[in-house]
Amino acid sequence: MSWKTLDDMDLDGKIVLTRVDINVPVADGQVTDATRITRIIPTLKDILAKGGVPVLLAHFGRPKGQVVPEMSLRIVQPALEEALGQAVTFVERPSRDALEALPAGSVVLVENTRFAAGEEKNDPQMADFLASLGDIYCNDAFSAAHRAHASTEGVARRLPSCAGRLMQAELEALQSALGDPVRPVVAVVGGAKVSTKLELLGNLVEKVDDLVIGGGMANTFLAAQGIDVGASLAEHDMADTAREILAKAEGAGCTIHLPKDIVVAREFKAGAASETLPADACPSDAMILDAGPETVAAVAEVFAKAKTLIWNGPLGAFEIAPFDTATNAAALAAAEATAAGNLVTVAGGGDTVAALNQAGAAEKFTYISTAGGAFLEWMEGKTLPGVAALEG
Repeated sequence: MSWKTLDDMDLDGKIVLTRVDINVPVADGQVTDATRITRIIPTLKDILAKGGVPVLLAHFGRPKGQVVPEMSLRIVQPALEEALGQAVTFVERPSRDALEALPAGSVVLVENTRFAAGEEKNDPQMADFLASLGDIYCNDAFSAAHRAHASTEGVARRLPSCAGRLMQAELEALQSALGDPVRPVVAVVGGAKVSTKLELLGNLVEKVDDLVIGGGMANTFLAAQGIDVGASLAEHDMADTAREILAKAEGAGCTIHLPKDIVVAREFKAGAASETLPADACPSDAMILDAGPETVAAVAEVFAKAKTLIWNGPLGAFEIAPFDTATNAAALAAAEATAAGNLVTVAGGGDTVAALNQAGAAEKFTYISTAGGAFLEWMEGKTLPGVAALEG
C-alpha cells in the first residue's frame, strides 16, 4: 500500500489536522453510544506521544452548510474528554496563531465542518484555509472516505498526509480481504433488495470463489430461476438482472449459493407460526423469512473450505425471532473458524454489525467495519476519494 501511517511522520511540535468520525447517536443532550469516539483514541494518544497537537475535524448530522445549533459538536465534547482522559479545547473557528499558542499536550475539537458551505463542495478556498492551520494531515475517518469533501480530500492534497490508526486498521483489513486475499474467498451478501447491491454483486463475482446470497435478495434470484416465492419480498422486475449476475458468475468461476431450504410464515411478527420447506415449495400465501438448516449446513461447509470471508447483510429477517436462526448459526460458524485460526473474517454494514452482535459472533471476527457507505463502495470496487488522496 502506498499511503503513509503515523509511524512515517515526524509529529514533534507539529499541529496535526486529524479528520475523525464522531457522528455519534445523541438523545436528550447525551451521547448514547460512544463507540466511534473510543475507536479514535489510539490515534489521538499516538499523536500526543509523538509531541503533536491533534486538531480534530469532524462532521455531525447534515446541516447542509448552515449553522444549526443542535448539530454543534459541543455535544460530544464531554464524551470525548471522558474517553481520552483529559480536557479538550473546543473552538468554533480556529486560527493558526491561536493553535500555535496552545500548550504542548493540548487536544482541539473544531466546530462541525459541515456548518461551512464549502465543506461538501470540496471548495478549494476552504481546503486552503484548513491546510493553513496545520503542518500534517491525518485521516482517521474511513467511514467518510467515500466523500470528496474539503476535510477528507481537499486538505489531504495540500499537506503531508497519513492514515490514523483506525483508518490504517480498516485499510489493512480490506486489503487482506479483497486486495490480496488468501484463497478460497467467500462473500456473504444479504439484505432486502438486489437493486441496491447490483454493483456490489457485479464486482464480487469477479473477485471471490464463492458467493452466498441471502435475505430478500435471495428470493429475487429464486424467482428469476422460475421458482414460486409466494408472497415473499422479491423484486420480480429484476429477474433479467439476476440471471445476468448468475451467468457472469459462472463465466468468472464463482459459485453462487442460494437457499436449499426455506423457513416460511403467513405473518411477519415475532414468534409467528412457521415451517421449513424445500426452496421450491413455498406456498402461495406464505413469505420466505429465513433460510433453513440444510442451507446453513451448506454455508458452514463453504466456510470450512475457505480462507477469507467478507460479510455484508443478514441471511433472513434477523430482527425478529425465530427468523434470525440462519444468520446466527452461520455467523457462529464463521466466528469459530476464525477463532481456530482457519479463516480471516471481515464484515461491515449497519445491519451486518447488528446481526453479528446479536449472534454473539462479532468479537471473534477478524475485523468489523463500522463504515457503512464507505465499506459498501469499497466492496463495489470503487475508488474512495479520501483514501486516494492519501496515496497521492
